[in-house]
This record gives sequence, C-alpha cells and structure tokens, in this order.
Amino acid sequence: MSGKEAGWTERFAGLRRLSPQLRRKLENAARIRRFRAGDRIFGPGHTPSGMLFLLEGTVRVAQQSDSGREIVLYRVSAGESCVMTSACLFTQHNYFAEGIAESDVVAAEVPKSTFEELLADAPEFRDFVFSAYANRIVDLFRVIDDVVFGRMDLRIAERLVQLANADGEVRLTQAELAAELGTAREVVSRQLGEFQRRGWVELGRGRTRLIDPDALARFAASG
Repeated sequence: MSGKEAGWTERFAGLRRLSPQLRRKLENAARIRRFRAGDRIFGPGHTPSGMLFLLEGTVRVAQQSDSGREIVLYRVSAGESCVMTSACLFTQHNYFAEGIAESDVVAAEVPKSTFEELLADAPEFRDFVFSAYANRIVDLFRVIDDVVFGRMDLRIAERLVQLANADGEVRLTQAELAAELGTAREVVSRQLGEFQRRGWVELGRGRTRLIDPDALARFAASG
C-alpha cells in the first residue's frame, strides 16, 4: 500500500469514528485495487470476496433485463462504500447487477472475514454499514418512483442538468442516456429532438451540449 493510500479510512466519515485499533485492522487487511475507465468491476453471477470502499473515481451500478434493457441504479463516488457488495455479503448471494468504472478507480477491498468480524464486534462499523445501506435504499426507491410514475420529458431534462460537465456537455450516447433512465433509446431521441427545437440543447455524436441549462432546470422542476 503506497503512502497515498495509507490511512485511507480517514476519507470515510463513518470510519473515522472507529477506534485507532479498529481502523488499523481495516487498513492492514485491505487490498488496494485499481481499475481503468470502462473496466467491469463486478457483474451478475460473481461472488464478492470483500467489501469495496471507493478511494478515487466513480463506479456506475446498473442492471440489465433479459430483453437487454438497462437501467442505472446508482453511482458510487470516492468516499463511499458499495452497498451492492455489502448486500451480497449479508445474504451470501452473487451480484445481480453490474459495476463499471466510469473513470480510473482506486478502491480498498476489505476481506469478507474481516467485514463479518467487525460487523459482529464493532457497533460503530455496523452503524456505518447500515447507514450507507439505508441511504442507498432510499435512492433506489426514488429510482423506482421515477420509472413508474415520473414524466419522461421531465426526467430527461433533470438528468441532462445533473450529468453536464463544466463545459455544459453530457458525454453520453442516446442509448447510454436511455440506460440512465430505464427507457428506450427512441424515447430519448425523440425528446432530445424536442429540446433542440426549443433551443435548449445542441445534439452531436455521442454528446449533448446544453445551450440553456437554466431553461432545462426550470422545466425539470415544473412537474
């Protein structure tokens, strides 16, 4: 473990509450793993070997139906743990979704044996794990609510605003944006065309540039 990653538990608010002894136990047991952007970190049918704590980068967690339709469930950012992994460790089940590195990623993987030991013996660690799990469940209920009840035009506008970079660009294909929202590419294509007609966006190959992000944000909030 390099000096840059030593003491990695300091990056997690919940882990900072652990005793120095327990933090050292986590840090000494962890294996630092590195992934390049686009790498598949886990997927359906795989069994997690330990709990993942993200130190750098972003991981997109998505699920695909038998028909090939994909929906993004959530993202894990630096300073967060992967609750999909912890859920599978709890239940001793395989992953049922896929984790893809959206950027170069550095993660600390704590072995299952250490995870289970601390879960049983350290209330502060248990609180950290279940708090993260509960917060993510709330996020997933929002996804379900959006998919079932949300207006797609409002959801597309909101997601464009959320995903735009500092230059006002969303660097996703229309198929990838459809996966973000759990809908068909044709639906996204049709709505982006309408946004372009209104002068809110400019469409390009593999990207969407926001011309009037304020108008998009107001539209997204109008529902």
